[in-house]
Amino acid sequence: MSTQQKSYTLPMIIIGALFFVLGFVTWVNGTLIPYLKIACELETDFQSFLVVTAFFIAYALMAVPSSFVLKATGYKKGMALGLFIMAFGAILFIPAAQARNFNLFLVGLFIIGSGSALLQTASNPYASIIGPIESAAMRISIMGVCNKFAGILAGLIFGAIALNDADSLVQSLQTMDAAAKDVKLDELASRVIFPYIMIAGVLAALAIAVLLSGLPDIKEDGDDAVSGAPSESASKTSIFQFPHLLLGVITIFLYVGVEVIAGDTIISYGKSLDIDLSIARYFTQGTLAFMLVGYFVGIFAIPKYLSQQNALKWCAILGLIFTLLAVFTTKFVSVGFIAALGLANSLMWPAIFPLGIAGLGKFTKTGSALLVTAIAGGAILPLVYGKLSLSVGLQNGYLMMVPCYLFIWYFAVKGHRAGKA
Repeated sequence: MSTQQKSYTLPMIIIGALFFVLGFVTWVNGTLIPYLKIACELETDFQSFLVVTAFFIAYALMAVPSSFVLKATGYKKGMALGLFIMAFGAILFIPAAQARNFNLFLVGLFIIGSGSALLQTASNPYASIIGPIESAAMRISIMGVCNKFAGILAGLIFGAIALNDADSLVQSLQTMDAAAKDVKLDELASRVIFPYIMIAGVLAALAIAVLLSGLPDIKEDGDDAVSGAPSESASKTSIFQFPHLLLGVITIFLYVGVEVIAGDTIISYGKSLDIDLSIARYFTQGTLAFMLVGYFVGIFAIPKYLSQQNALKWCAILGLIFTLLAVFTTKFVSVGFIAALGLANSLMWPAIFPLGIAGLGKFTKTGSALLVTAIAGGAILPLVYGKLSLSVGLQNGYLMMVPCYLFIWYFAVKGHRAGKA
């Protein structure tokens, strides 16, 4: 695929900013789970996990329509539109907090997720095909650093604002009368208003900046010119004639599911081990820090020392090992292995996405939309985990990730070549 300019510096800077924004609004969900459980008086962890369901289910519903939007608008205008939609969703947090209405919070999260789906559908293939396809995982790893660094900042900032003195607050609520309790919870809910006003403003400003930028669009003829490979799509008439893409969709579904489970349930898991919330609120940042380590490995090792498929294979093996160790150890050691899953998950998206869209040519945008649809794994698998944990406990519930990592390993070893000569 050709571009309007040879230098990739400007596109990489802009896409990096977009991935930073995506990371901030996505990974703040890990802190929203315990926060909304307290503020909205939710009874179970299963209910609080609806936070990630509302956000990620938008990908299942909106990713394919996003591909049609991109065909009409192009990448640049599509990215800006996604940012404006996310800003609107962030604004809904104001009335949701004022009414302390959990359902309205979920609506806001769904709208933010819808904008994110459009942004992801545009930005991920852009990062993949702006340069040689064999080094796409390296470029997406750079984007991943922006994404996860933003996630660490989001958790630290939002945790300090929303979960400050949360342990003492929970204890004091148990002794308050109904009127005093409502006043205290209203004050807690109001803590998110100013942060989300700021988030909405930043999203809108970035949307305008993208529209005014010199970001080059990409021609419609696919990725083959960049990779130097002959077109595999010339004789194809349907996106469903690419088995490696369909297997990639399943792989993305499972990968995002286990990544969200590891990152967004770890605070609740720490609390279940009687670790104070004042400490547990930092656990998601531990997961993201491990992911950053993995991304730096990807930046420097792919493709010079490590192919995309081998990186994915070894990450799947690490995921399997860390999951089993988390289940069969205790307390902080077990939490540490859940956090270490961030390292195992780090190079999965950078590897799966380019392997999934390789050779799609004119079907690249549609294939990208299908892969982004599979991000719905982040909506469904955490709910499965939450339901399972009601009967077997949060720790044993993590065993559900074992078959997920085995399938990811299969895609790395064989599945990404399915249907290819």
